[in-house]
Amino acid sequence: MDDLSDLLGPEAVLAGLVAPNKKTLFQQLANGAGRLTGMDPRVIVERLVERERLGSTGFGGGVAIPHGKIDGLDRVVGVFARLSAPVDFQAIDDLPVDLVFLLLSPPNSGVEHLKALARVSRRLRDKAFVAKLRGAGSTDALYALFAQSDARDAA
Repeated sequence: MDDLSDLLGPEAVLAGLVAPNKKTLFQQLANGAGRLTGMDPRVIVERLVERERLGSTGFGGGVAIPHGKIDGLDRVVGVFARLSAPVDFQAIDDLPVDLVFLLLSPPNSGVEHLKALARVSRRLRDKAFVAKLRGAGSTDALYALFAQSDARDAA
């Protein structure tokens, strides 16, 4: 299933996000996730920083998928941001990141968390899809890309 609308609602898509560095980016993503979930943004930032200490979640090509498990969540939740300017993310290829998909899961969601991470990763490794994200003109257009199944593009 390529459609990610079960993880990402229209209100969870941010275009033109301005973040001068990774720390500010995490704070802004956490604020957005906090509004959606009712979770404390500070707790979200703490989890993201803890996870990032294990290794960068920037997997190359200007894309990152920071993720963590948060007490109090009842489902896997995503927030997507296209940055106005790339930020250093210590990514595996040393390229700065401009596309970020935040993924938050309940603590007991082992398999669900991994499946969601795999689905998001698969979508964001698709160079044609990433190019569409970078070219989309609005948050609505960005959301529409995530909400549609693109199996025909893979053929």
